[in-house]
Amino acid sequence: MIDAQDAKGVHEAGRDVAMLVGRSAELERLDSVIAGLGQGGAPAVVDIAGEAGIGKSRLLSELCSRARRSGLTVLRGRATEYEQHTAYQTFADAFADVDPGLLDADPALAEAAPVLFGARGAAPSAGTPNRFGLHRAIAGLLARLGDGGLVMALDDLHWADPASLELLDHLIRHPVRGRVLLAVARRDRQTPTSLTSALTRGADSGAVLGMALEPLAEQESVKALASDLPPDHAKELYVASEGNPLYLLSLLHAYRHGASLRGITAPGSRDSRRDSDAIGVPSGLAALLLDELTTLPEPQRRVVEAVAVLGDHATPAMLTLSTGHSTSELDDCTRDLAQRDLLRIGSGDRWALRHPLLRALVYENTAARRRTELHRRAADELARTGASVAERAHHVERSLTGWDPEAAAVLSEAAAQLAHTAPATAAHLLEVVLRLLPDTAEHAKWRGELMLSRARALGVCGDLRESRSLLHALISTSGADDPSLRANAIAQCAVMERHLGHSPEATALLHRELSRRPGPPPGQVVSLGLALGMSALVTVSYPDVRADVARTLAVARSHGDHTGEACALALASLGEAYEGRTEAAGSFADAAARLTDGLTDPNLTELCESLVWLAWAEALLERHGDAERHVERGLDIARGSGQLYVLPHLLTSRAFVHLNTCRLPSALESAEEAESVARAIGSSELLAFTLAFKSLILLLACPWGDPKALATAEEAVATVGSSDSWWASLAWSMLGHCTYVSGDPQRAQDAILHAGAGHELRRVQPSIRPAQLETLVGTAMATGRLDQAGRWAAQAVEEADRLGLRGQRAAALRAMAALAEHRGDTGEAARLFDEAAQEYARSGMTLWEAYSLLRAAPLVKAAGEGSRAVDMWHRAHRLADGGGARLLSDLAEMIRPQVLESARRVPAQPAGLTARELEVAELVAEGLSNQAIATKLYLSRRTVETHLSAIYRKTAVPSRSALASLMTRTALEGLA
Repeated sequence: MIDAQDAKGVHEAGRDVAMLVGRSAELERLDSVIAGLGQGGAPAVVDIAGEAGIGKSRLLSELCSRARRSGLTVLRGRATEYEQHTAYQTFADAFADVDPGLLDADPALAEAAPVLFGARGAAPSAGTPNRFGLHRAIAGLLARLGDGGLVMALDDLHWADPASLELLDHLIRHPVRGRVLLAVARRDRQTPTSLTSALTRGADSGAVLGMALEPLAEQESVKALASDLPPDHAKELYVASEGNPLYLLSLLHAYRHGASLRGITAPGSRDSRRDSDAIGVPSGLAALLLDELTTLPEPQRRVVEAVAVLGDHATPAMLTLSTGHSTSELDDCTRDLAQRDLLRIGSGDRWALRHPLLRALVYENTAARRRTELHRRAADELARTGASVAERAHHVERSLTGWDPEAAAVLSEAAAQLAHTAPATAAHLLEVVLRLLPDTAEHAKWRGELMLSRARALGVCGDLRESRSLLHALISTSGADDPSLRANAIAQCAVMERHLGHSPEATALLHRELSRRPGPPPGQVVSLGLALGMSALVTVSYPDVRADVARTLAVARSHGDHTGEACALALASLGEAYEGRTEAAGSFADAAARLTDGLTDPNLTELCESLVWLAWAEALLERHGDAERHVERGLDIARGSGQLYVLPHLLTSRAFVHLNTCRLPSALESAEEAESVARAIGSSELLAFTLAFKSLILLLACPWGDPKALATAEEAVATVGSSDSWWASLAWSMLGHCTYVSGDPQRAQDAILHAGAGHELRRVQPSIRPAQLETLVGTAMATGRLDQAGRWAAQAVEEADRLGLRGQRAAALRAMAALAEHRGDTGEAARLFDEAAQEYARSGMTLWEAYSLLRAAPLVKAAGEGSRAVDMWHRAHRLADGGGARLLSDLAEMIRPQVLESARRVPAQPAGLTARELEVAELVAEGLSNQAIATKLYLSRRTVETHLSAIYRKTAVPSRSALASLMTRTALEGLA
């Protein structure tokens, strides 16, 4: 596809090149996307990929034109090669023409305006939101702008800054609701791996429509653009261009202006993969493009070079200052350059070269001293006009030729401002300062502080290994003269080691530091002791450090460190809750809550992680209201202070509470945000942790048979790899639950036993072990191992009695109820399920109350208490529908006929089953797994699963064990 954007100035005067050549298939797909915008199943992102000059920008422009003609709002932005460390530059460009008044609708956007909207805002405030809050705020702004339909087109995404790429990843995984389309164009070979992965995941889920542009066809290209040339010459030029429209137009321009055919089609300029310059332009074509500049007068050439260097700051005022031209001289130059189509005017009266390739060539061919001087003048002028250090940082960095204390201060301050919203940019700026900082004694303390800041920024943006390496270097050079810096570095390093799956290394590092003589000061003893306790929790070895945590608590108390004392109490509470020592955990939680509630937010900022420990302890102790209260406070502090690695733990805790209290939509929202942060941080174990909880929420929130929960659980297990940490145990446990509900009891049993490292489940935390044992009881019954089911049910009762937690006792009661139901003791099963529901109700766990009521209602009806069964069904249905528990709502509908209709005797053969379905049902009753049934009947596993779905629907049974019970009763009645 070719138009005047690529051709004007390289084609002969007066020739109409605004025609479209090729791409008819792509245009049809784009028309379809526009027509279906906002409808179910329509893509939220269009991904246009191809090599430089292939027509990506032109196709993007055509999409925007068609969108406008359809009445849609269009925003356009472009990433630029030389501003890759300017945070959110791509999106800032797209929002350049947005009414600033819209920012007032969202405080997060208003506070982030200096970061996102550059010079349009003032200096960032201390309340600048973290980048994930900013992502959600921008998505909300797009939704508001898209009330009548919106297309945001982002060009040259292969050059986008890390902050823009992270925001784009969020928008791909969480498409904006409504009629909003994100269209991106990029060079596929130069695209960062993170962007490629995000787009690939989006394509797999159907959120992204990929469009890879191929070379233009020879016949169409020659007919449209070179019909006046001799056919053999036109063919040779086409071959030299390789079907690339930009290259073809440049070659045609050179040919028509007298260049010899042999000179412009030489093999050296023909193959961009074998003979190209640093920016990917074929060397021969680069010479042709630069040749266009050789005839320019010196004043015009200086303007062109200044525009290439200044980028988004190429305003008339800045160009006047940079070139030394008067206003009238500049106007004359820009007018002439615009007539040549070398320059084009953009939003905010900013000038730009007509194509990014041309800008790259001009920038690289501008003398280094001239480039440096232009950047210096821009930095000075921005400082004079009061621009923020974040806006000045790009030009300050590129003007540096050696150590400059004032420039270093600007870059360090900019890094501090960007640490929460663009940590990758902050880490880059600090790296620049560290590279130039003199290695002298007077700068040693500052170097250490800069290294620690950069390590934190790297950790937040997901570069855990580089952060760890930097911290190791800092620890090895930090001596007794700065114990505070050393201890902070070790505590931070322990966090990196944990997230990298190296918890034993973190524990050893912390033990060594705590045993040093002379030891660290009391404040550092507390922070190191807390880090040690957390590492032990992850490795399921809290009893090994119980004494260390007690000593940490004693040190904090003896020195009047109330914050440290509250943190140690919270950690002890979680450790004891994890180990199933409920009484001790409750006492520690009470004391921690009293202290924590009396502290101000600034007191807790440095040890915000303590709110994670307290909230999780309270959640495990079934104190849901207290847990939620401390979660919300922790989220406010973590977001405000930039402690983003804490967010996944807090968000997952909130998701866990909302799940148990039957608030599935908000639980899923929190789980997805936790997943986003975990992916950005780059910790595989933390990601597995968030995915594990998300899988359980999806299981309950999605319709019966929806595959998303199982797929998410499988990703969690794959992510955690061979680790034997607590996070790994959790991931395998959730996989067990998902596979059990999906109809594969054998795989479910294997997964939970893997999580627990054996039949006793000793690696599963005691505080939730009865719930895992309940699922194992179901798998054992489904596979015909009734003796094992009985042993697991008895263990669940024993463990629950020891814990003294209502929810876990209810899980044990359900295990016994399922066993009684399987044995045909309907009355006992009904009593136990009913008692379980009551226990869940007392604990506030309404989700599981609803499930228990649904399991009880048909049995209560069968026992002759129809009125009570109806009441149970209605309460469960109301709880499930009100809480968004779609799986339970589906279950309620399945058992509706059994509960609400008149009782009827089960026929000797379940009504409505086909011969094949009856055969499958009988094999289920024999205890065969889906795979075993498939093998026995010569069917695929998927076919067996389809038959089972139909059987569940026709027989209105809720589970595999219930189906087995039905078939057993049917067989017995047949014998009678």
